[in-house]
Amino acid sequence: MPDLSPVERDFLKKITAIVTENIGNDQFGVSELAREAGMSRSNLLRKIKKLTNLSVSLFIRQIRLEKAMELLKEGSLTVSEVAFQVGFSSTSYFGKCFHDHYGYPPGEQGNQEEVTQQEPPEEAPPVRKSGWMLAVGAVLILALLVMLFNPFEAKNKELEKSIAVLPFKNESNDSTNIYLINGLMESILNNLQKIENLRVVSRTSVEKYRHSSKSIPEIAEELGVSYFIEGSGQKIGDQILLSVQLIEAPSDKHVWSEQYQRETSDIFNLQLDVAKSITQEIEVIITPEEQKRISKPPTDNLEAYDYFLKGLDEFHQGTREGLELAIPLFKQAVEHDPKFARAYADLAIAYYMLDAYQAEKNYVDEINAYADKAMFYDDQLSQSLLAKAFFYINTGEYELAIPYLEKALEYSPNSAFVINTLSDFYTSYYPNTGKYLEYALKGIQIDVGGNDSTTTSFILLHLSNAFIQSGFVAEAEKYINQSLAYAPGNLYSVYVKAYIQYAKNGNLPQLKTDLLAALEQDSTRFDILQEVAKSCYYLRDYESAYTYYRRFLDLKKALNLDVYRFENAKIAVVMDKMGFAEEAAELMQDYKAYAEQDPSIYRPLSLAVYYAWQDDRARALQYLEEFAREDNFHYWTILFLDKDPLVDSIKELPEFRKLFRQMEQKFWNNHQQLKRSLEAKDLL
Repeated sequence: MPDLSPVERDFLKKITAIVTENIGNDQFGVSELAREAGMSRSNLLRKIKKLTNLSVSLFIRQIRLEKAMELLKEGSLTVSEVAFQVGFSSTSYFGKCFHDHYGYPPGEQGNQEEVTQQEPPEEAPPVRKSGWMLAVGAVLILALLVMLFNPFEAKNKELEKSIAVLPFKNESNDSTNIYLINGLMESILNNLQKIENLRVVSRTSVEKYRHSSKSIPEIAEELGVSYFIEGSGQKIGDQILLSVQLIEAPSDKHVWSEQYQRETSDIFNLQLDVAKSITQEIEVIITPEEQKRISKPPTDNLEAYDYFLKGLDEFHQGTREGLELAIPLFKQAVEHDPKFARAYADLAIAYYMLDAYQAEKNYVDEINAYADKAMFYDDQLSQSLLAKAFFYINTGEYELAIPYLEKALEYSPNSAFVINTLSDFYTSYYPNTGKYLEYALKGIQIDVGGNDSTTTSFILLHLSNAFIQSGFVAEAEKYINQSLAYAPGNLYSVYVKAYIQYAKNGNLPQLKTDLLAALEQDSTRFDILQEVAKSCYYLRDYESAYTYYRRFLDLKKALNLDVYRFENAKIAVVMDKMGFAEEAAELMQDYKAYAEQDPSIYRPLSLAVYYAWQDDRARALQYLEEFAREDNFHYWTILFLDKDPLVDSIKELPEFRKLFRQMEQKFWNNHQQLKRSLEAKDLL
């Protein structure tokens, strides 16, 4: 340590002595060293990093390994005994760390000494360098320069700041404690998702690896991340034992590990300490605002938190039954802590999910009440903001949901739940093709690799749909084919592919044939029935359209669903053509009511279509002109509007043709702008 001042040398000697005194204690880690040294954890981390260029955990490990080398050289102990004496509870992990540090396994220590004790060979006489040797030397120098300056090949290149938290293992004898271990993992993941400068793979993407035998490099390739967190834990009485490791993914190199033994009352500090250690090890920049949000405990009531974690475990089952089991547990949590914002937020979200797509909204009051309480107690919690946004989505006040959704993303920029909610919002509720595609692309970066094949298929379907709506036909076809490769039985992907093929060839009869092939695989799918009926409608085969629309309406009524109101005008045309005038009038009036209340950019287009059918050409063209000033409308508008029987009364008018050409030109101009924007953000 020649460059250190006397004071700095003394400091390192003191710290080394403390570690050495506790070297056999496998529970002695960063927090314990800071306490023994009389320093804060953060000051210790900064000082050790400055003086040794090592993290504190690596500094401790190095002292353990140096002591292990001394013991191995003495030759009186086995490798397992040495590992135990220097504080490694796992012999295999000790062997890996020893090999990483010294370049050979601990069992070969004796052999290495024999090699170093051999006489060095006599120095060979100098050899005159020939031209070919000089050439080889030049090649080696060139290779070295490439290694040094090529950012893609250099061995010591800086890894991307991306991480996945693998499912933690429950080592408790009581299997019912799994919810607690899952909760620890979830909380650590949730803290990391709040850091903008770190790409964090979603919980669903890593769940597949809970019982996987794949190696870290194999999983890394599938997920596209640079670091992994592995963990295992158990609860014994009032004690939580947690082991956490940070692994450099491409090399499977252990960067940091820590073993914690804490009281259950210290669970929040435990979660915080783990997140801090990880970000410090991979040198992620955390803003003061992010630090403040990460440091805030969800509750100070352990009973409330216990109920919440049990509810969260049910919530993540992703089923209606799971939601119904989660709700009373969340209610128990807020009974024990009436200020528990996260529990209020998840109550609102669970009720929203129970109400979604139902014709009758049964939980509007519950969603609003719990969302307001969540916002009151923590308005910087992404779940609170999502809860309030879901209330407005549930009541159809979509524009009011936008600021809450955007703020939720600001506070949790790596949350797959937030990003995928935004993606769905901008296609299903408040259509905007540019934002739909942007969020779909962001979502796939953190929520695709490693999912089960069905989930992956749906994520790729979502992305394909986003691409086709913005006119990216080749990209849409690429991802829909990948979606079907993962799950050939995904009928959503089957019929979206049919529409992508139509975008390529404009062949309406082929579209009908492809959609019928999808319906043959499941004749009860009301969504596919509607698509088949619509293809017949565009072909002006009203008799066939009626057959499929009638089956669609019967299923929709039986399932009590409030969906596809925007298609009622087409169904009304078919009913009218088939002689059901009264039913046609009811459907058209419902369509008009829907169009007048539609807050999206499509409101004027919907009204233009309505008035064209009423043969009110002036009002139809007026609304169409208003729509032609809009941006970010989807590709289907261009592909189908001039083929729609609803606009037969105006589509040959010069005014219509002019407006339609303007819309086409605007669409492709926006397409090019979107392409440049996504390329600039490295999303395309």
